Amino acid sequence: MRVLLLGGTGEARALAGRLAADPSREVISSLAGRTAAPEPPPGRVRVGGFGGPDGLTAWLRAERVDAVIDATHPFAALMTASAVVAAGRTGVPLLVLRRPGWTPREGDDWRRVPSLRAAAANLPGERVFLTTGRKNLAAFAGDARRWFLVRSVDPPEPPVPPRMETVLARGPFTVEDELELMRGHAVDTLVTKDSGGAMTAAKLTAARTLGLPVVMVDRPPAPEGVPVAGSVEEAVDWLAGHG
Repeated sequence: MRVLLLGGTGEARALAGRLAADPSREVISSLAGRTAAPEPPPGRVRVGGFGGPDGLTAWLRAERVDAVIDATHPFAALMTASAVVAAGRTGVPLLVLRRPGWTPREGDDWRRVPSLRAAAANLPGERVFLTTGRKNLAAFAGDARRWFLVRSVDPPEPPVPPRMETVLARGPFTVEDELELMRGHAVDTLVTKDSGGAMTAAKLTAARTLGLPVVMVDRPPAPEGVPVAGSVEEAVDWLAGHG
């Protein structure tokens, strides 16, 4: 059974390990290639885009793929949309693997917004820690009044805010790491996307500890009519039912 795993997330890597250990399955992990020198997951790996729904459709047919699991980032809406179209055209079963989103806890001060532009229009502070990804800074590029702290694995690409400091680092980060960073830069606001999961949740705990407001960008909805798994185990079970 040949499985295309659209990924790059921690869940995708864990699932690739599970599938690669089964000799009855061949897993092909597809990475977008946006991060320099990513650690390759187990099994066969391809890097780069497919060329939209048409390219992915042709690839699925050429490679004789038996199932597709979309374990991309919850905000990778274009890739998910392409997977839905290509799976529909080819009849290949499709599963979306999405870790649950975050939920506020006592002491949190979250301001939920529907988009990055809405986040930029509703910033309560003056020294903002942006953890929305290095390719998602354009919405804040027109703000010359506030100061922004950006952390990413690779340097951000323009357009970016004119008053910005970049920290190049690769997570995961501990609560202590986040507290030191936020205190050291006198951050008064955190902006993040509702990615969910424990790997990047330390910043939320740090913001709660410091009493900082969090502008939380809601994730796009899952595609209609497509099964969704919330864990690697659920994805393994789904695949067993399609083998």
